[in-house]
Amino acid sequence: MSEPNTITARTGCVRLEGEVTIYHAAAQKELLLGALAGCGGTLVLDLSDVTEIDTAGLQLLMLLKRTAVDQGHGLRLIGHSPAVLEVFELVNVAGIFGDPLLIDGQAPAGGTP
Repeated sequence: MSEPNTITARTGCVRLEGEVTIYHAAAQKELLLGALAGCGGTLVLDLSDVTEIDTAGLQLLMLLKRTAVDQGHGLRLIGHSPAVLEVFELVNVAGIFGDPLLIDGQAPAGGTP
């Protein structure tokens, strides 16, 4: 499993790679909260390389969202991997993060494909 890494600190973008699970949540929590504190605005979190996410990983994302709101920052999730989409859909939490998710092959509400 690759550890999460900062792509570019100046842009406030962090990419998580590999597993976002109970086995890695403590280290990832420190990295993500540090990135949020240093972003100066909106933290962009790229989830495109997440291969597995469990309830601890989901709780970590929810903590990050709550902390961002409490500190007056924004959090934007991008590049949701199939593993992330599956969990978000299973527990119906996409709305918590405020980012619209479009599953391939589905049209936006009220629109055409």
